[in-house]
Amino acid sequence: MTITLDDFKKIEIRAGKILTAEKIPDTDKLLRLSVDFAEHDEAGQPTPRQIVSGIAAYFPDPTTLIGRTCMFVTNLEPRTIRGHQSNGMLFAVSDDAGNFSILEPNASIAPGTLAK
Repeated sequence: MTITLDDFKKIEIRAGKILTAEKIPDTDKLLRLSVDFAEHDEAGQPTPRQIVSGIAAYFPDPTTLIGRTCMFVTNLEPRTIRGHQSNGMLFAVSDDAGNFSILEPNASIAPGTLAK
């Protein structure tokens, strides 16, 4: 399937710093992440987003994700997955051999930085 350049330009890709990561009970694949995108509420308080991701098999100890800056799609409509609202999607890749990688910037990129 191909998309137009105009369609691609609609996708908002931002760097986010993972603040917390935990396995969602009674699931095999799901992790609940709290991610800093440098967003704030009306009172100026930080408002991390909750992201639900099916990557638990690759991170038996989810706490190894804490502090990592990764790339996320941040303008998806919220979706409820197994009773947990997800407000974005983590970028990751895997191949048929079972190799897996989350996409991380190769330099120190601030949370909230928009991909260009």
